Amino acid sequence: MPTIIYIDGFRFFFYSNEHLPKHVHVEKGEKTAKFNIEFVELVKSYRFNASELKQIRNLVEENKELLIQKWDEFFNN
Repeated sequence: MPTIIYIDGFRFFFYSNEHLPKHVHVEKGEKTAKFNIEFVELVKSYRFNASELKQIRNLVEENKELLIQKWDEFFNN
């Protein structure tokens, strides 16, 4: 499970056996979410409230280029 970045207590990561479309998993404590990176949309979540999901969405948007770069580096090697 490669961790990409930690921001505001959120851990952004991939699983080693991922598939397209490009997406990122996010966790904080017992809460989890999955976001499509290219279209920056929520795929699923567990226990995050609406405010947290909005914050995560904004963080994915702000770090979109980095997340795509890290996806390509990890899965295209």
